[in-house]
Amino acid sequence: MNKLLTQAIQAHGGMARWQSLSDGHATIVSGGDLFAVKGLPQDPAPREMTVRLHEERASVRPFGAPDQKTDFTPGRVSIEKLDGRVVAERMDPRTSFNGHALETPWDALDRAYFNGYALWTYLTTPFLLTMPGFTVTDIEPWREGDEVWRGLRATFPPEIASHSDEQDFYFGSDGLLRRHDYHVDVAGGFAAAQYVGDYVDADGIRVPTRRRAYRRSIDGRPRLHEVMVSIDLSNVRFSD
Repeated sequence: MNKLLTQAIQAHGGMARWQSLSDGHATIVSGGDLFAVKGLPQDPAPREMTVRLHEERASVRPFGAPDQKTDFTPGRVSIEKLDGRVVAERMDPRTSFNGHALETPWDALDRAYFNGYALWTYLTTPFLLTMPGFTVTDIEPWREGDEVWRGLRATFPPEIASHSDEQDFYFGSDGLLRRHDYHVDVAGGFAAAQYVGDYVDADGIRVPTRRRAYRRSIDGRPRLHEVMVSIDLSNVRFSD
């Protein structure tokens, strides 16, 4: 395994602990300019997120109504009643974004798909980079103020849904993730720089509870006045 990734895995709780767990849960409050641009402004109500750790599957509740939730996998996304009745579903959901620009409106299933893959990615980082099909290489570090953050570029396998095929992860001297760069392919491919922090220990796994994704300039600097997505986590926990 890549040396920096090995250090990051250890800093975030270690592979042995991760392998002993199966599910992740968190209360999320999200917002940001992206959802308003897409015609789906986000209210500040807390929601419950659940993800599978070793396969790409996620759900959030409530969604659209108090008695509804989402069910996301890369090949299918649905909105369902809590008793399992399907309200709406879409097979092969990634194709619905073909031709989208940043300003292209989303429908509820588009939003459910984005939420599913994004939160699954965030709650499984950096451990997902050890899954079959991923490749990682060292890249130039990023200097942030007085700190130097070491970088990894990850190429995602086609069966994993995420922001873009290539994504960059920057880690502090303690091995913890500090910044995550990517292109949001489902929203016209705009460049994003996501800063993470406020770590907690959740059942032996170190998790950042604050995420802010900004538009990224050509020089790599975040446009701090353009918060595209904000995510605050609380009550983070993992189960076997």
